[in-house]
Amino acid sequence: MRIVSIVFPVWNEAENLTALSTEVRDACRQAQVDYEMVFVDNGSTDESLEVIKRLRAEDPKIRYLSLSRNFGHQNALFAGMSVCRGDAIITMDADLQHPPALLPQLIALWQDGAEVVYTTKRNARVPWPRLLMVKLFYWGISKLSGLELDFGLSDFRLLDRKVAEVILQIPEYHKFLRGQVKWVGFRQRGVLYDVEDRLRSVSKFSYRHLVAFALDGLFAFSRYPLRIVGLIGALTAGLALLYMLFVFSLGVMDLLRIAHHLPWPPGWATLTVAILFLGSLQLVAIGVLGEYIGRVYDQTKGRPVFIVRERSDDHNPSAPTRHFVRGTGQPLAAASH
Repeated sequence: MRIVSIVFPVWNEAENLTALSTEVRDACRQAQVDYEMVFVDNGSTDESLEVIKRLRAEDPKIRYLSLSRNFGHQNALFAGMSVCRGDAIITMDADLQHPPALLPQLIALWQDGAEVVYTTKRNARVPWPRLLMVKLFYWGISKLSGLELDFGLSDFRLLDRKVAEVILQIPEYHKFLRGQVKWVGFRQRGVLYDVEDRLRSVSKFSYRHLVAFALDGLFAFSRYPLRIVGLIGALTAGLALLYMLFVFSLGVMDLLRIAHHLPWPPGWATLTVAILFLGSLQLVAIGVLGEYIGRVYDQTKGRPVFIVRERSDDHNPSAPTRHFVRGTGQPLAAASH
């Protein structure tokens, strides 16, 4: 029987984990597949790890990684994927807003030949400012990158083993898995779902995290910010040249006495506005360029994208786990100790 691995990034979700594991187990039995659950404790400060260990004692098909600190949602997903043993890997959040009841449908599409089964939210229960930001992000990243990322796309997805292997080898330090999954291609099918009410706890994805996530996606898959800044610079230079020619022509006409009492441009006000505008444009250009250079710098340092402090397989050193934890996409065995 083929095995399906389900990965959950966990950060302070102790109240949801027992119900989550029960619903996922029931869904896998309904789909008639063997399974393993991989919980990735992402530096939780509550009792999440203790709950996971208790669940592990009750069900040997539950495994876990405990990271040394919070490495971010995307890196936690990546960490869990790197140790999965299944023929397919499903990633989903641990707050039960990704409905486990949808798992049989994802698995059925995979068994029918789909190599990627992604999900898209049918509804979005978020405040309108956040909803507007998300819609603008997906519209912008789709236009600038050509990936056609739909609004409501989530990290609730199924990947065939061969697709997961490709994703694990992509050497990007700043992970944006939604873009990477779309970019690699393969046979992809989509499923709509309704976001469930959060069982307990509150959302940990703040506006700051949302902005950082959007920037990761934008700068990872598009060079258009650099081109846009260059285009603005060229337009500004063109306008400055026209203005210079206008002032020069006024001076020539005054010198030749072709026209008298010409309306010369005002002095300090015009100069101040011009300096502030050009200075601001330069700072924006430096900031955009700095984002790209900073990401190159992060990539070249080769630091792990996650570090494992403890794992359920520690008692079995021969367990076939892999740790693709460097920005280069290569194994770093020392990170698992």
